[in-house]
Amino acid sequence: MSDSKGGAVVTGAARGIGRELAKGLLEDGFGVVIADVDPEVGARTVEELAKEHGDRVAFARTDVTKRADVAAAVATCRKHFGSINVMINNAGFNKPEPFLEASEETWNAILNVNSLGVLIGTQEAAKAMIEDGVKGKIINTASIAGRTGFPDFAPYSASKAAVISLTQAGARALAGKGITVNAFGPGVVDTPLWEKLDADLLAMGASSAPGEAMGALADQILLGRVAKPSDVVGTVRFLWSAQSDYMTGQVVLIDGGMVLQ
Repeated sequence: MSDSKGGAVVTGAARGIGRELAKGLLEDGFGVVIADVDPEVGARTVEELAKEHGDRVAFARTDVTKRADVAAAVATCRKHFGSINVMINNAGFNKPEPFLEASEETWNAILNVNSLGVLIGTQEAAKAMIEDGVKGKIINTASIAGRTGFPDFAPYSASKAAVISLTQAGARALAGKGITVNAFGPGVVDTPLWEKLDADLLAMGASSAPGEAMGALADQILLGRVAKPSDVVGTVRFLWSAQSDYMTGQVVLIDGGMVLQ
């Protein structure tokens, strides 16, 4: 067992925001399980992070729509680090389609990963926390799209609205066990997800040049630029720290002032 101060599981942590959050947790002394569906990139991420953090990082191949996979990732965390203290349900994806052409196939795929995955992750982490007597932190990746719908991202917007509702439901269900459930909502972040999204929007004719879609959204950001994955870490660090112990059921937007509410 590592001498870390506890364990954390981050889904979708092989790249992008999830990877940056995993790095932040490691810097704060947690042992971290990189739970990702991509074993090749996930293993490479663990190898790179282990250069600085040694055996405080592990990999678990995880399809968040499969309960057995999520339970195995939680079990890996408990085995390696003694307990699961933080669960970050971060895995997600988007596939743009014009509103009138959004298909049942796309709907089901996105809702399964982005929403059902959060439900399963919250349940499996909470059950382990309760069994171990841990007053843990569950943190969900929502989005500005969960607060305001985008016509070419209707299933994604719905999935992230569901994440917000699941965060509130989980907070109510688990408060009596000393477990807090909060979420953060990124805006436009320069990640592989957004690179793919930009290419998809170009292919469907919603933009006319590479980078145009991201640029158009960036024009709506008060701080004048899209986010880097590292821009979200400070706020999420607050959510997994003791400083947020009296906060639950909340969603914090980290969007540079794109959606004001």
